[in-house]
Amino acid sequence: MATASFPCIDLSLAGHWRGFAGEHSSTFFGFAKLLKTLDDRRPKLVMLENVTGFITSQGGKDFEAAVRALAELGYWIDAFVLDARYFVPQSRPRVFVIGLHESMAPSIAFRKSQLDWIADRWTETVERAHKSIRPPKLLDLIRSIELPTGWAAFDIPFPKGHRLDIAQLIDLDDEQAWWDTLALTKHLDMMNDRHRKLVDDMLSAGASFVGTIYRRKRMGKTQAEVRFDGLAGCLRTPKGGSAKQIVIALDKGRLRMRWMSAREYARLQGAETFPLVANNIQNLYGFGDAVCVPVIRWIDEHILSPVFECDSRSQRKDREL
Repeated sequence: MATASFPCIDLSLAGHWRGFAGEHSSTFFGFAKLLKTLDDRRPKLVMLENVTGFITSQGGKDFEAAVRALAELGYWIDAFVLDARYFVPQSRPRVFVIGLHESMAPSIAFRKSQLDWIADRWTETVERAHKSIRPPKLLDLIRSIELPTGWAAFDIPFPKGHRLDIAQLIDLDDEQAWWDTLALTKHLDMMNDRHRKLVDDMLSAGASFVGTIYRRKRMGKTQAEVRFDGLAGCLRTPKGGSAKQIVIALDKGRLRMRWMSAREYARLQGAETFPLVANNIQNLYGFGDAVCVPVIRWIDEHILSPVFECDSRSQRKDREL
């Protein structure tokens, strides 16, 4: 198996939506070139991971270029979206592309019929998936793109595991680097009227709450936006203060704020015991760029391992015959 999480910069606002014309995200083609040079040693399975901007970049043309490049190497393609919020308290939707090489035995993935008028198992499987897993924009691309091999479809269930609340992963002891009154007031003043009122009302009521804050540019003005849904925003690489998450904690009329720690970043990626390095910014960069461990574990359980197990069984049968 080969997997790639190529840079997402050019697939987002950070890279001015340059897409594969940019110098960062276009490194995907280096990965594809490497696969091509492997010839008969080409991996049976390929997996790509990136932000949801991957399917909207350049009106879907970049997504089409990527899946077509894999298909030309002999891979049947499936694609879906999975959000880390179903596993950890972090909003982190990501696009996954799975490529099954044509040399593999028939597997748990259904292949699309070449006859569009046939309602085959592929069509049934694709349409049965939850709309968050196969969103309309992605389905439109899949239906409109013709590949040299074709499209495959895994029967992907909707994740229904128990997820923790963000409060369960945040350290609230007094040893944390809580901000002084000046910094706290500064960020309260950055909130718009609605967010400020929510915080003030909870303080007046003596409520207890743990959440996160992002600083964003809105209409040319920096605003501090609080999440009240038990989730953290998507972890990012810490390029400037706006990309770093802030912890906000209210406890019986007491208000505190601070930067989220690297250990808390690790917990939000499902890697709570991952060893940290001395350079804190390096830690934040690593976790901001990383994949969420429980998400990958879930994909392995429902797709990757079953595919290889099915292929192994088929090979054993062939040898017996």
